[in-house]
Amino acid sequence: MVSRHGTMGSRMSKDSFANFYAGKRVLVTGHTGFKGSWLTSWLKLLGADVVGFALPPDTEPNLFAAAGLANHVTSLFGDVADSAAVAAVFEQYNPQIIIHGAAQALVRRSYRQPVQTYATNVMGTVHVLDAARHAPSVRAVVIITSDKCYENREWSRGYREEDAMGGADPYSSSKGAAELITAAYRRSFFANNGSAAIASARAGNVIGGGDWAEDRLVPDIVRGICSGGSIVIRRPDSVRPWQHVLEPVRAYLLLGQRLFEEGSRCAGAWNFGPVEQDAIPVAELARRVISTWGKGELKIEPDPTAPHEAQFLRLNCDKACRQLGWHPILTIGQTVDWTIEWYRRFYEDRGSAASNTKKQIEDYMRMADL
Repeated sequence: MVSRHGTMGSRMSKDSFANFYAGKRVLVTGHTGFKGSWLTSWLKLLGADVVGFALPPDTEPNLFAAAGLANHVTSLFGDVADSAAVAAVFEQYNPQIIIHGAAQALVRRSYRQPVQTYATNVMGTVHVLDAARHAPSVRAVVIITSDKCYENREWSRGYREEDAMGGADPYSSSKGAAELITAAYRRSFFANNGSAAIASARAGNVIGGGDWAEDRLVPDIVRGICSGGSIVIRRPDSVRPWQHVLEPVRAYLLLGQRLFEEGSRCAGAWNFGPVEQDAIPVAELARRVISTWGKGELKIEPDPTAPHEAQFLRLNCDKACRQLGWHPILTIGQTVDWTIEWYRRFYEDRGSAASNTKKQIEDYMRMADL
């Protein structure tokens, strides 16, 4: 696993996002989601010309609306499962960099809606890549998948980029399939000199302010704290690679920049996860969140009838450290502190989402020397 500070931080600090993204047209699919809203906020701060394409937010509240992002970017509502709609966006806006994050991102929902999950995560990826191969303006494509793309064998070691794809549930297998599709498109249609450079990014379990999705640990805890109800944990011993949302978002931005500047040298698959000691059990993270907030009642109620989810999962990020100079910045303690601080401020003043988000991005950039 990568160390906290990596080995190439000085190289990364020379490649300022502010200097690179200013004025570039970036298409973000899934810009209305939790991670997409943080990515869009950061790109807006950097002066990028952002075009967003996604379904409307499906939670209330949601970060996209709370931060007023529709007022600052070109925001288009549509479904990546609609190939004609995706192609039309490329034809009209001629993006230079694509960061494809649109997805059905919930494991338990994938059991209830497998067809919709595959339509979005598999065919949506096909539609974006196919539109990109017909768009001469495109120089770089980052396909966001998941750490769950791997065939999980419950190993104690972190999964490496060359390990087998798989997935026991519709969500995980759809992400494994998206990885295989990305690799096939890269070899079939983007192998010539002058072609766009294509990479995929596999991140860990992301937490941070502004997430209100169903069946996610931190949003469930926040809802329990705010409602005064108990917080039920169904899989307390499951180990996950927890990281603050800004860690993978920085990785996507860095990868987009390197693909644009260096082409096929940076094409391929990349892991972006926390250091090994920050992969902790669900119950431990829940207790840290409750302790940091200062209230909340935790109930451990394992459910033997619940759908299958992996028990143990870690990522090996040595490749990203060595070749991209990427490394985690925040400890698990800082990740929890920043997350709870964002939610506290929001519930004290619901108009603070944009300023809260901007402040944390700026603080993080200073810490990362960007």
